Amino acid sequence: MRFIAARLHGYLDYLTVLIFLIAPSVLGFGGIAAQLSWLLAGVHLAMTLITRFPLGVFQRLAFSLHGWVERIVGPTLIAIAFLPAISAERTAFVFFAGMGLVIIAVGWLTDYAEAG
Repeated sequence: MRFIAARLHGYLDYLTVLIFLIAPSVLGFGGIAAQLSWLLAGVHLAMTLITRFPLGVFQRLAFSLHGWVERIVGPTLIAIAFLPAISAERTAFVFFAGMGLVIIAVGWLTDYAEAG
């Protein structure tokens, strides 16, 4: 059952950007884990801004393609959590693995066909 509409998905995307941006400070991890989190905030913001859905600004990327990118990103974040530089910091490990699971769940629940 896919009950997350495109508009709600957009709000969740912007929330995800904020989470990636503030996580290193709030959770207290640094180094490569913090840099990766900030990089992901920027990439996720860019993708959200260019997506063709109610909260996209530039409306270039099909929402369905946005969904395929997230289908790759979720499992990739879980894999990244196991990299030595990330897994060495427990909070970073839990953060990246958890975000991967959240992105997978949101992907399963989103109706990517809705916004075209």
